[in-house]
Order: sequence, then C-alpha cells, then structure tokens
Amino acid sequence: MMKTKQQKNNSVTVVNKDQIQSYIMTTAKYDFSVYEKRILYRIVEMAQGELHGVRFATDCKKIEHTLFDTVHITMPIASLLNGESDENYTRVKQALLSLQKKIFTYEDEKEWISISIIALPKIKKRSSVVSFQIDSHIWDCCLDFSKGFRKYELATAMKFKSVYSMRFYELLSGQKTKLIYPLEQLKEMFKVQDKYAKTNDFVRKVIEPAKNELDELSPYTFEWSANKEGKKIVSFNFYPIFKPEHRDAELYKKELQKQTGLSWDLGRQVISYLKTSLEFSDKEIKNNRDLFVTAQMELPDIMTELAILRGKSRTKTNPKGWIINALKGKIKDK
Repeated sequence: MMKTKQQKNNSVTVVNKDQIQSYIMTTAKYDFSVYEKRILYRIVEMAQGELHGVRFATDCKKIEHTLFDTVHITMPIASLLNGESDENYTRVKQALLSLQKKIFTYEDEKEWISISIIALPKIKKRSSVVSFQIDSHIWDCCLDFSKGFRKYELATAMKFKSVYSMRFYELLSGQKTKLIYPLEQLKEMFKVQDKYAKTNDFVRKVIEPAKNELDELSPYTFEWSANKEGKKIVSFNFYPIFKPEHRDAELYKKELQKQTGLSWDLGRQVISYLKTSLEFSDKEIKNNRDLFVTAQMELPDIMTELAILRGKSRTKTNPKGWIINALKGKIKDK
C-alpha cells in the first residue's frame, strides 16, 4: 500500500493510500450505510496493513488474533467520521449495532458459512476508541485476491456521503474499458430489489446521484447508457472517465513510476531470476506484480523459495501458472 500526504480528520491523522480491495468484497451483495462502509474500509485497511507489517500503535489502532478463530480490532472512533465538523458518534454506534445484526455469507468449493459481520462492539465511557471482533473468515476475505481486485484512494472513499457513490467508485476505480451490468444484478448487488420497481426511479435515485458525487470528488467517474430489449431496459453500460485533477498527485506519480520500471518495488535479483530462470516476460511479471512484491516482503528468503518452486514446476503442464498459485498458497499459509 502506498502512502502520501496526511489529512486531519477529527484529531486522527488520515494517511492517504491506494487501497487494494478484493473483487469478492467489491461485488458482494449488501445494503450498508455510509458509516457501515467506513467501518469496512478501515477493516480492509488494517488487514492489509498487518499483511505488510504496518504498526498501528501510534494512532490507537490494534489487532489481536484470539485463540477462538476471531480477530479483535481496536480503532479510533474519529477515524470513522468525515472531517472535523462530523462529530456524529451516534451514527457510529448505530452502524456498529447494524453490522452486528447483518450476515456475511461465504461459499467456496469446500464449505458454505454464514457469519455476523462483527461481534461484541464496545465503546468505554469517556473513551475515544471502539473495539469489536470479526470472524477470521471475514479477515481472510479482505486479503483474498483470487478473483481479482480493485484499487482506490482511501481518503476519497471516506469522503462520500452516498453509499451508492462508494460502490460505483469501487467498481470503476482504475478501469479503462466499458463495464456492462444487468439491471437486476446491480439492484441485487446494491440490495434495492424491492425499492425501485420503475427503472427510471433506479436511475434517478441510484445512478445519477452517484455520478454527480463522483464528478465532484473522485478521480474516477463515468458516463452511462442503457441497453434495451424492446422498450425494456435490461442492462447498463458504464464508461469510466479518469479525472486527474482529483487524483492524489503523489500517489499518481508513484503509480506511473511503478508502471514504467519493474525495479521500483521488486529487487533486481528477483526480477532477473523470474526472467532468466523461470522465463517470465516483463508483462507477466507486471500482471502478477502485487503477488511478487508481497512474496518478497512476507517470505523469509524469496530467492530460495523461487528456486524450490522452479524444481517442482518442471513436471507441471503450466509451470508459470503453477508457480503463481504456489506462491499464493505460501503467502496465505504464512
């Protein structure tokens, strides 16, 4: 995660960064308030911070893994508010109560599981921090990039006043090509199946307000058009638009540097071994760059690990694909 200029947020220093969010979370079906979304943004931030070895003690954040397969989170209440004028602690409490009642459903090849999003929310009297527990499955989901990911500026995401703006920002951030979503999929994703029987109402209450707020605040906004079957709208086209004037200048500079040179965040020995011994092209390294960077940071000796994987991959049908999956497994195990 890249960090840059700081902003004051109710005595909490917000460090802007390009936050990576699992595509599983980006497209999940849920109906959250703005304050609930901010809690989730902070959970994702802390999960990825722990993965990258970030220490949180300086701003009252704390992560404790318990013996009961749960993660105990502590964070400043002010980190969930929107600037110094936003002192609505009551809404934070309401969001915590609501998240406690809501269910996260997860299913893979091995199991189906239904989990309360948070448990045991607590704010001690005359305290500036909130604590709660989350199940390890939700913690793992924050770090599951097997279906892809979206990257967005944390500071921008925390500014939005509409949860629909947040969802569209997550979907569109960093995208360069047209996205097509069926109307029913969008309504199900945003959990508004029972709200807007008329498609014009969905456009007026969901799409247009989100577009207007993204136009004002976001480095990524969109134009849209509808696809019809007869007279009925069945899906929407969304055309991402990049607005550099709203992009954090330092983050954008680092992003461009990262795109132009592999050695920006990967060791030269690692790059050389990937190219010469494992026969990865520059494009293949860039496509899996985040994985290699994480492996470089997390594994005790990345060069030894790559050498071992090289030997084991010789009998595989797709050696490079096997190495990628093996690295993901090693990182997950760690």
